[in-house]
Parts: sequence; C-alpha cells; structure tokens
Amino acid sequence: MKLICNQSDLNSNLSFVSRAVSSRPTHPILGNVLLVADEKLGRLRLTAFDLSLGIQTSFPADVQEGGSITLPAKLFGDIVSRLPDGNLTLSVTDVAPEGDEESSDSESFIATLTSQSGRFQIRGLSAEEFPSLPTVADSVPLMLPVAALNEGLRGALFAASTDETKQVLTGVHFKGTADTLEFAATDGHRLALVETPTQVEAEEGEEAIQGSNLEDFSVTIPAKALRELERMLATRQDSDLVSLFVDETQAIFEFGDQRLTSRKLEGAYPAYQQLIPRQFSRTVSMERKRLLSGLERVSVLSDQKNNLVKFSLNTEDSQILLSVEAQDLGNARESLPAEITGASGDIAFNVKYLMDGLKALPGGDIQMQLNEGNQPVIFTPLGGAKMTYLVMPVQIVR
Repeated sequence: MKLICNQSDLNSNLSFVSRAVSSRPTHPILGNVLLVADEKLGRLRLTAFDLSLGIQTSFPADVQEGGSITLPAKLFGDIVSRLPDGNLTLSVTDVAPEGDEESSDSESFIATLTSQSGRFQIRGLSAEEFPSLPTVADSVPLMLPVAALNEGLRGALFAASTDETKQVLTGVHFKGTADTLEFAATDGHRLALVETPTQVEAEEGEEAIQGSNLEDFSVTIPAKALRELERMLATRQDSDLVSLFVDETQAIFEFGDQRLTSRKLEGAYPAYQQLIPRQFSRTVSMERKRLLSGLERVSVLSDQKNNLVKFSLNTEDSQILLSVEAQDLGNARESLPAEITGASGDIAFNVKYLMDGLKALPGGDIQMQLNEGNQPVIFTPLGGAKMTYLVMPVQIVR
C-alpha cells in the first residue's frame, strides 16, 4: 500500500471518523481506524467503528499501490494533526519477523508517514481483523432533506436523557407521516417536539426537493449518533437528500462519500402526545431573546442544588418578575415586559431546562401556555417552525 495525499484532507477526515473510535476498546482493533486505498478510484477510505456507532468517509488521493491497514486512531491522529501543510506519503510494509511460523494473523505491519519535515513509523494491525460496518439488505432507502434533519435535530437533541438506565430515552424518536417528519426527545422532565416538512422549497425557477413518503415510519436513534450526524450535515446544502436505511436493529445514513451507522434503541417510546395539554387557562407572549438574557443574568445566583427560578406573572402591569433566592449567597430580581392573559400567579422552573429550550426555539417571539403551578407548561414560537417545548414546573415551597 502506498499513496500520496494532502495533510489537511487526511487530518480533517481522520478527525471526523475518529469520533466513532471506542474510548475504552474491548479489543485492540476497536481503538484503530481502518484505511483502505483504492487504486482504481484514486481515493483513501477511512472507517471507525465501536460496534454501536460507525463512521466512514473517503477523499481523493494519489494511490500508487492499493491496500489496507488499521492504525491506532489517537496516535495516528495526533501525528497527522501536527504535521505541516502539504503532501504526505503513506506506505505500508509487512515486517513479520524471520523464522516466525505463526499464522498470518501474527504479522506486524508498519505504516511509514513521510512529510516535508520528517518521517514517522507506526505499527498497525491487519485490516482483516477489523469488524465490517453493518448493512441493511434489500431495503429501499428513505430520502430525507438535509433541511428537515437539521431543523429537527437542532430542536430536539438537547432534550434527550443522559441516564443510561433509561435507554430508550437517550435517543430521539423519528416519526413520519405522508409529508412531515416528527422529532421527539424527552428525559422525563421535559419534552422537545419538532415537526418538519419533507419537501424543501426551491429557489425561483427550480423544482422543489421532495423527500420520501414517511407514512407509518418510526425509529428511535441514540443521541450520540445523531450528534455526529448533525456535524456531518453542517457542510451540506439544505436541498441535499440523505438516504436512510432501517432494519430491525440498525439505522444507516448515507450521503455522498460519507456513511454513519448506528444501532437502534429497543423498546417502545413514550406516548408523548398524551403529555401535551390541549387547553390552558393562562397565556404569556414575549420576546425570546429578552427572556433568555434575563434568565442568564439571574441564573448566576441560582441555588446550585436545584437551579430554581420563579416566574411571577403580573397581569395588571403586563410584566413577568424573574426571581432567584440563593441561600447564603444572595438573591436576584428582574422584570420583563410581556403580554399576559389569565390570572396573575407564581410558577417555578429549573432554570437550566428553560434556557436549553429557549436556545433551541426558533424565531423572535414565543408563547408560554400554562395552567396550575404543578401542570406541564408549553413553549412555542410565534410563527415559523412547528416546535413545542414542554417543561414540568418545580413545586414552590412556601
């Protein structure tokens, strides 16, 4: 195996796939990245796989001799990132010691990386030991617009649970209809729900980009994998289509020369639509960024044990008073203008949950809908994207 490639190309693609390398591999090969040089295509393909999440990409290279090898991902990445800009030469040799009568599995491989400034040699393992990425046989892909995926992930990912004992809640639930794709995430204390169209509006004179009919489609995918997908989509156009393959255990996203595979999360996702109240006794409309800024200021003094912030609704003065009481530290008060319908009253929230949701909500103005102080509160943008953020209030101790 021998090839010449650009340091910047190798570094960026290696950093990209290395996010799927296991931090504590159960087998040495899982701490490696697979390199496959294709002489016919003139490309170098990189793959990392921790047996749950897999990432694969490729880029152009001057492949003089095809071949494959796996190299320690962290060591290889640390070296490549420190090399100067310009072309690198990567060659691989088999250096099985003389007189070794063991099988070919015991052979050693040395990768030599040569730059303008010097040479590095790294010991690698046979590519034959590297586990293959999962595939979905006989499956017709669902075509999803990048715009829909970006909007859904941006509005839902943050609300997924980090508690590994509640496995199904550590993912985002995708649910499709004939012309929309719904994203839902909850950790039991809050719920983020985003509905996106599967058709992307085109520029004048162009045809609209239509994704697949997703009727009766549903799947729950780990948030960890979807965060990597979000990074992958960052360089794509909104009108690009992503192919999604799904079977009983796997979800595979493909676009261009990039591929992401992930295990699905097992178990029934909660019936989240039943959690959303349909009637409200009070409604508050206000500017999203002003509320967020106010919360960021008073949260400096929030009690680190509960991060509690109290909302006092004043219907007569059309104001919301944000207040924080931090025992042994002090307190904070801030008044914000708001349009309020319904009775005045107090309600309290986890300030972190509120700020997370306000950062994800699109648009300038938002609406808060609520009933009694112990019932779910709904935040929605006024106009624009269809997003619902439900958060459970915290009981105020009198």
